[in-house]
Amino acid sequence: MKRERSRSRFHVVSAVLCGALLLSACAGRFGFGIAELPASQGWEPLPIGSWVLNDGLEARTMVFCPRASCTQQGFASVIAFSGDEAARIEQALNADPARLASLFSKPPADEARTRKTARPKGPPKSTTSVSRFEAEGVAGLLVEIAASDGSGKSATTAILHGREAERLLVALAVSADAATARRDAVAAWRSR
Repeated sequence: MKRERSRSRFHVVSAVLCGALLLSACAGRFGFGIAELPASQGWEPLPIGSWVLNDGLEARTMVFCPRASCTQQGFASVIAFSGDEAARIEQALNADPARLASLFSKPPADEARTRKTARPKGPPKSTTSVSRFEAEGVAGLLVEIAASDGSGKSATTAILHGREAERLLVALAVSADAATARRDAVAAWRSR
């Protein structure tokens, strides 16, 4: 009897240790998460590991709140840019809001070519507005896109950006409404 119990305990301890090692190995791939957007509220970290291969870009953390576990779906992230990429992104974020709204509302180039040859241009399917705000002592940008068909469908991206030494840090959040997007972007900024 004693041998069976000790073997049983050994297997349980081994399983727990293996599980802990596997979890710790995955932790680096998923980033640190965002303290104000915890898993207990439905937020799930996304794997970021080494999948971002662009020079000058570092994904620090990304979290997603799926419809199944959240009353309002959302996404938040902290990204760092360096070198030429940081300068290019910072210049774009500091551009005139009207120009930014125009850029956000343009379809991708391939889709635009297909539209020109497929059918005549009709009324826009959505409206885009861009405004500036400040939070946590840094500049912010709010991009709101709303369906033009009266359905009430909308999405908002809130972006906070600022310099930290040689890097440009960007915290962004996407949600259905502006207040939630701003709140989640602030939470992401605080976690940087």
